[in-house]
Amino acid sequence: MHCAGRMRECSFVGNLPAAGEVYTGTTIMAVEFDGGVVVGSDSRVSAGTAVVNRVFNKLAPLNQQIYCALSGSAADAQAIADMATYQLELHGMELEEPPLVLSAANVVRNISYKYREELSAHLMVAGWDRYLGGQVYGTLEGMLTRQPFAIGGSGSTYIYGYVDAAYKPGMSPEECRQFTIDAITLAMGRDGSSGGVIYLVTITAAGTKQEVITGKELPQFYDDSSHSFSKPLQHRMLQSRMTP
Repeated sequence: MHCAGRMRECSFVGNLPAAGEVYTGTTIMAVEFDGGVVVGSDSRVSAGTAVVNRVFNKLAPLNQQIYCALSGSAADAQAIADMATYQLELHGMELEEPPLVLSAANVVRNISYKYREELSAHLMVAGWDRYLGGQVYGTLEGMLTRQPFAIGGSGSTYIYGYVDAAYKPGMSPEECRQFTIDAITLAMGRDGSSGGVIYLVTITAAGTKQEVITGKELPQFYDDSSHSFSKPLQHRMLQSRMTP
């Protein structure tokens, strides 16, 4: 299988990639809340140990209120997103109304499965429609599943335990936003193929809000270099010790 330009981990021969192939990584995430979704990703695109793009936006709009998060081959993922956008535009013209999130997820799933031998990519679809509200769908290998939250890419392997422990049903939009920022920040700290800034999109009935979280705005966790906790975390630990 051709893996050139990949934005997530793929198999290695021993500990080294095959000659001529490029391996990269990513972290993508989407979370539902009552009335919408939050979608986020890191921005690093790398080739082996070299970072070839520090600020690549991996969140692609399929419609005004439907986005997909890209992982896998950068070129392949963008090609699938472009094909899905074109098909959904025709679909919307036929229905004379915006397409549903489930319809968009099915279009992405069908394209991914049809070209599974030629393209190497995984797109996570999330958005809002007036029938089901906020929705998150995974479309890996022709499978279509709706989940309250989803993570993907090479960085996701470092945060499965965190997201399982931190997720709570019924979180507010701000809690979902902070949950996404914290999870991607933790993944970026451990996964050498994830990094840069965090791109965020919040989608509701009112529209979409796009944000870029830069390095200085990222939350601070345990610092390996100085072996010390950040001040906010130290304060919370001190409070817990003082509480009888």
